[in-house]
Amino acid sequence: MELNIEEIKADDHFIRDGMNGLERNVKRFVDCILALICLIVFSPLFLICYIAVKREDGGPAIFKQERIGRFGRPFNIYKFRSMRLDAEKDGPALYKSGEDNRLTKVGKFLREHHLDELPQLWNVFIGEMAFIGPRPERQFYIDQIMQHDPRYRYLYQIRPGVTSYATLYNGYTDTMEKMLRRLRYDLFYLEHRSWWLDFKILWMTFISIVFGKKF
Repeated sequence: MELNIEEIKADDHFIRDGMNGLERNVKRFVDCILALICLIVFSPLFLICYIAVKREDGGPAIFKQERIGRFGRPFNIYKFRSMRLDAEKDGPALYKSGEDNRLTKVGKFLREHHLDELPQLWNVFIGEMAFIGPRPERQFYIDQIMQHDPRYRYLYQIRPGVTSYATLYNGYTDTMEKMLRRLRYDLFYLEHRSWWLDFKILWMTFISIVFGKKF
């Protein structure tokens, strides 16, 4: 399933969505129903995570941040807060995996087990995100990425995702080199995406979480 990402050239030909209109509509319907089911099933886990984050330092349990989504429109992404309240007092900073000293104790556990992402089920339910799609980025970093590779704009054709093809093979992006590598994976996904590819990505993400893979 993994491609040789180094063979993908950074030419600027238009990259079309691999799904047709019907496939996109079915994907959205399935995402909405699945997100609703997950919100109900995991509601006890939501409560446990909420209380754990709140009790550690008394700050807000839910963290929201503006990201750029489909059609280039901004939206608020939701997570359980995993970092100290002053984590970005010096400006935007990329997450440095498990070694990031801005993480709280509870936050590190949530990050390692990907529980901090649970509130994004709401983003999926209301249509701002999908289960599978390029991870949404902040405008601050998109501007930098597009200086190196303007093809990022093609990702605006589709909803960003909770997990992605790039997440499985590129992990967290804490350098510009990794961001550009992630973009090449995302563009490959955009051009080749299908229900079957989405299912494989979702299944591999589940297996990776179960077996404790860090990404």
